[in-house]
Amino acid sequence: MNTATATDPLSLPSVDLNRRFVRVLERRSDGQVSFEFSIGWPELAVELMLPTAAFDEFCARHQVIWRDN
Repeated sequence: MNTATATDPLSLPSVDLNRRFVRVLERRSDGQVSFEFSIGWPELAVELMLPTAAFDEFCARHQVIWRDN
C-alpha cells in the first residue's frame, strides 16, 4: 500500500539543483534590475534587485535559464 502524501519527500517531483532560472520583472531608470531567481523549480522564486552590471555578472556566473514574462 502506497501511503505517500504531498508532504512526503518521496512524492515530490525531482529537482535539478544545477538549473537556475531568472525572470526580469523591471529594468528601472536608475539602473536597477528587479528579477525573480530560482534554483531547481522555476515556480519557487525569490525577488531580487541588482544594478545592471551586477545583474549581468550574476546571470553569467549562475548560467541562468531565462524565463519569459
